[in-house]
Amino acid sequence: MKHFYLLLCLVLFSVAIRAEVFQVEDIRIDGLQRVSSGTVFASMPLSVGDLIDDDTVRRATRALFRTGYFDDIRIARDGGVLIVVLKERPAIAEIIIEGNKAIPTDELIKSLRSNGLAEGQIFRQSILEGMSQELERQYVGQGRYGARVNAEVEELPRNRVLVNINVDEGDPAAIKHINIVGNNDFEEDDLLVQLELKTTGLLSFFFNDDKYSREKLSGDLERLESWYLDRGYLKFSIDSTQVAISPDRESVFVTINITEGDIYTVKDIELAGDLVVSESEIRNLLVLKEEQTFSQVLMTNTTELITQRLGNDGYTFAEVKGIPEVNEEDKTAKVTFFVDPGKRAYVRRIEFRGNTKTMDEVLRREMRQMEGASASTAKMEFSKVRLERTGFFKEVQADTQQVPGTSDQVDVIYTVEEQPSGSVGASLGFAQTYGIVIGANINESNFLGTGNSLGLGLNQSGFQTNLSLNYRDPYFTKDGVSAGFGVFAKSTDYDEGNISNYTVDSYGSSLSFSYPLSEVSSIGVGLGFESLAIDTGSFATKEIDEFLNDNGEDFNIFTANLNWGYSTLNRGRLATAGSSQSVGVEMAFPGSDMEYYKIKYSGQYFRPLVRKMSLRLRTELGYGDSFGGTTRLPFFKHFYAGGNGSVRGFKSNTLGPRDVPKDPNFQDSDPFGGNVLVEGSAEVIFPLPFIKDQRSIQAAVFVDTGNVFDTDCGDKIEDLCQEPDVGDLRYSVGFGATWLSSFGPLTFSLAKPLNAGEEDEEEVFQFQMGQTF
Repeated sequence: MKHFYLLLCLVLFSVAIRAEVFQVEDIRIDGLQRVSSGTVFASMPLSVGDLIDDDTVRRATRALFRTGYFDDIRIARDGGVLIVVLKERPAIAEIIIEGNKAIPTDELIKSLRSNGLAEGQIFRQSILEGMSQELERQYVGQGRYGARVNAEVEELPRNRVLVNINVDEGDPAAIKHINIVGNNDFEEDDLLVQLELKTTGLLSFFFNDDKYSREKLSGDLERLESWYLDRGYLKFSIDSTQVAISPDRESVFVTINITEGDIYTVKDIELAGDLVVSESEIRNLLVLKEEQTFSQVLMTNTTELITQRLGNDGYTFAEVKGIPEVNEEDKTAKVTFFVDPGKRAYVRRIEFRGNTKTMDEVLRREMRQMEGASASTAKMEFSKVRLERTGFFKEVQADTQQVPGTSDQVDVIYTVEEQPSGSVGASLGFAQTYGIVIGANINESNFLGTGNSLGLGLNQSGFQTNLSLNYRDPYFTKDGVSAGFGVFAKSTDYDEGNISNYTVDSYGSSLSFSYPLSEVSSIGVGLGFESLAIDTGSFATKEIDEFLNDNGEDFNIFTANLNWGYSTLNRGRLATAGSSQSVGVEMAFPGSDMEYYKIKYSGQYFRPLVRKMSLRLRTELGYGDSFGGTTRLPFFKHFYAGGNGSVRGFKSNTLGPRDVPKDPNFQDSDPFGGNVLVEGSAEVIFPLPFIKDQRSIQAAVFVDTGNVFDTDCGDKIEDLCQEPDVGDLRYSVGFGATWLSSFGPLTFSLAKPLNAGEEDEEEVFQFQMGQTF
């Protein structure tokens, strides 16, 4: 009993000491390495001069723990001095991630940083464990059920750690079966076609469409619902979905339970709200009609058309909603379009971002939406299209932002991503037809960011030596009149270009103007002068020899040309939508040493298909003849066909009529061209797999057709001269691609001629590339 009373007295004495309130005369902090003492003092709810007790100490301890900087905190007293002993948590010296492929390392590092794990920050084991579990959930969302994330922490000197995150992604589970339950009006195969997810097939390794992911399934469910709603099934519902995984985690089985419901017909369409514009005008925009089967896509299209119409009048923030009301008795629906135009908005400012090279003035002159004017959705979009048509940018994005503090002003921001528009300096290239091409040149369609095009250079190849200067200002006047000029001197050996054996030395100049007729069409005129000297050497062919005997070998020619152009293409380079046409007439002035004319038509049409695919139709037609004292179209002004940009699969310039050897003992004949050109092609443009940025590359499968003809074969050998005849058109099929690389444009094709003639020269693989240093 005596010992019990003694122990009780000691405990009461200790409690009295600990509960004693004292005034802090000073605060001493021990153990800091990286954290500043100021951070500690700012976090503690006490300071010198305060009276503290046990409760104050506990609150100070909790406050310091909440900073997350410390593993251990001890507070003691030495007289009037409060001693705070701290053990800092280690800092992260480095984070190493290995084994990840499906999710890029940059994305993982960004995710870790946003959650407080980054090099130089305080290490927290709980956050690392939580992030490991989150990464595994992300992989599960991609169908990688066997993915494992293992995080290891290695201690380093000076209270630092190295974090190693080892990822075993595993293989995505393949979909073995998709089952739709509850479909009565449609076959299951018709519904499965609508889904992006597919079961494993022959091409699954290529399209990778049999790999399960939660996002794809969610998108497929929305797509399936929209498919039914577009066919009048207003009460359609997806009751449930089940995703089962095989024991080996490599196979997935998906079941979708649906209720189709009945088909509803549109009985009445009403307009409600503040219409702003006349009701008759809005009703003309309705693509959903009465007595039709209800279609959600038609209802959505109608709301978009009405919204765009209001946007064109400045109601940028207009909201239009289509709401169907069903009548179960007669299975009909009344659709009401509620219109809330909001306030008319005005454009305060137009900004351009991303144009590190191109001047703002070049972009601003393409604007059809003006600052200070009423905002117009159509004008904003058309301004975006005009920027894309310049060919200077990979991508153009337009964003409309409401001005803070106002309800009727917006800023329009155009963000562009520039792409190579030419080359400056020494150049080296290779063309399969002409061999190595070397020279010093400037060839720039956006010279110094001014939007003007400049070409200056000396180029040498086996086919041609060329010294030239060309310049064009597309905005010579503010209203869009363009002007350009060019001078040149060149020597061309046509035999090296797969053409008949002769050379032409020439020099000349040209001047041209173009006037816009509308936003998409223009008319141009031009004048030119050319001086030519023909040299046939000792191998002149019969036709060339006869022409030169009749007309001479040296010519001074003054020409005039007139052309008309039309374009609605969505891009200046590698277009995928729209169309373009051009017609040009070139004629030598009467009294020139040569009197001739040439007419040429070019057209192309793009039609978007499914899955980012487009159909391209192209044609080239040409005709030329002589007049006055010239006996026929000069042979050095002939049309040629074959090769890239023409009929692929045939050697460049080799189709059509061929020359007649002057010496009967010399049997070989060379391509000679003709005065009639007929070309056409059909292409299906598609995105290449495994390439993320498709904006600078375009691939297509194609069918080409075309040939060159001569309307005056005379006494030429029948096999060497072709008069216009549809039966003599040549055909080829194949695959081609163009890449606007940083080294210059690269074009290649693989083609198979289908009906090559006896004299035709085939070439299955054709390519051309250039490089800038």
